[in-house]
Amino acid sequence: MNVKAGFFKRLKALSLPQKKLFAVALCQRMLPNYQLFAEVCHFGNPAVLETLLQLLWQSLYDNKLKLNIELQLAKLEENTPEPENFDVYGVYPALDAVVALSSLIGALESKVEDDIINISKLSSATVANYIEAIAPDEMTEQQLEDFVFDHEVMQEERQLQESLLTIVEEQPQPDAVFIKELRKEIVANGVSNIGISLN
Repeated sequence: MNVKAGFFKRLKALSLPQKKLFAVALCQRMLPNYQLFAEVCHFGNPAVLETLLQLLWQSLYDNKLKLNIELQLAKLEENTPEPENFDVYGVYPALDAVVALSSLIGALESKVEDDIINISKLSSATVANYIEAIAPDEMTEQQLEDFVFDHEVMQEERQLQESLLTIVEEQPQPDAVFIKELRKEIVANGVSNIGISLN
């Protein structure tokens, strides 16, 4: 299920601002999963995630902006769904969206760059779990693996991460104009990594 050979090597080779940009873009793309779950299950406040994402985008080009990481983590915790409390599949992608943001701001505080890279894997895992959930029953392990790997939603996820990585690689010093444009594009697209759109 890995993206083409060399993908993570290329990701690791990015500068910290580039890695952060890549991760924030993936977190933005996971947001509709949480928004839909919150709407359907009347749980949580999507505005907490939306505001944090706005601050993260802004922090990419505004060095004066300092995030209160502890406060943000506490807010995320208050809005984290417990899967055992819900009998809908949507709790899992919603939980992944919160975990991705928590991992990102935790990584920014600890400066552990691998944790930022793991958001790429988390986004792909959300997709893989979704495809497994909709897969026909009675599949062998190998058939299920092939089904997940070949599924169009997984293909789209891989293509998107690949093209996002290429775009970020081409911007060694991402400036405010580039960052705002990329954010606008992802928000306007409004489709999550598992194809959820609230537009």
